Amino acid sequence: MRNPVSQSPLNLAVIIGSIRQGRSGHLVASWVSEEATKHDQFNVDVIDLAENPPPLALTNEPPAELAETTRKLDAADAFVVVTPEYNHSYPPGIKALIDWHYTEWRAKPVGFVSYGGAACGLRAVEALRLVFAEMHAVTIRDCVSFGMYSGGLGEDGRPTDEEGSNTAAKAMLDQLAWWASALKTARTESPYQVAF
Repeated sequence: MRNPVSQSPLNLAVIIGSIRQGRSGHLVASWVSEEATKHDQFNVDVIDLAENPPPLALTNEPPAELAETTRKLDAADAFVVVTPEYNHSYPPGIKALIDWHYTEWRAKPVGFVSYGGAACGLRAVEALRLVFAEMHAVTIRDCVSFGMYSGGLGEDGRPTDEEGSNTAAKAMLDQLAWWASALKTARTESPYQVAF
């Protein structure tokens, strides 16, 4: 018999990491949100950092304007970070979002959808794995990546290889759902502790 916790819907936060003018992140996030909704295990909530950019200068107390974002992160059982690759790494907005929060990431899984040049954004993903490990989050092995200049994404921000991309998204979301369910059960039965 399945644990009752694992039968409840999982809250998935899709985070759009880019705030640049002319970005494609919101289009990619729209596609992955559709795939997550079709997956039928997730309630999907999109967090667009361009709508409420986290301050880059950290202070002792989070600013009031981050309260709604913090609430959404706290309610999430899992995350998908949609990130471009800037100069072989991730954009500053996503790092600021991570740095402003601590407990919201703990013992929760993180998946990635990346886009970029020759490396398809994968260097940003690998750098973010290290950051999320420090936050006590669990990153998912499989990710989805697109080459902006190799025709991986159309002008509408949707994958040109729809079948292959949907298959890759399903593999990532399957892993994300498994980890999210397992970790939600674990957090319920035994709250995660961090030693300082």
